[in-house]
Amino acid sequence: TPALAQFEWRSSVTWVTGTHSRSDVETFYGLSDEQVHHTSFSFDADHPLQFAATDVGITPIEYVLVALGSCLTGGVATIAQQRDIQLRSVKATLTASQDLQGILGIDPDVRNGFSGVAVDYEIDADCPPAAIEALVAQSQKRSAVYDILTNPTTVTVSVS
Repeated sequence: TPALAQFEWRSSVTWVTGTHSRSDVETFYGLSDEQVHHTSFSFDADHPLQFAATDVGITPIEYVLVALGSCLTGGVATIAQQRDIQLRSVKATLTASQDLQGILGIDPDVRNGFSGVAVDYEIDADCPPAAIEALVAQSQKRSAVYDILTNPTTVTVSVS
């Protein structure tokens, strides 16, 4: 039933002080009904001391790396299980390049976001390297976060 596949993910973000904010995640819509996580999740975001901030959480842009790495790695684990591949260890190291001249307003021609992201996997599994590469490739094809980052996504911002 296609209607069961329609989901709406949610978070609410509250400003605390300075550049510090707290995001809460508790409910979502899916399987044709309102859903509730087994617990509420809270995430603090801030900026490091080098930005004259309080450094009580990772930066919002680091959350993007966390989301990408978590989504791809979860996909690797799921696909390995489906293919009867025994994983012994999986570690993803993500790096992203950014020129801060854009967000600081120094150079309007510099993009605000990442100029590139690299994901490097170290995977130990009971299969040949080609099978590991196929796991990672399939994970990319099925990752919602990878899709969000590599394809245009409409974002609407409003004030009420």
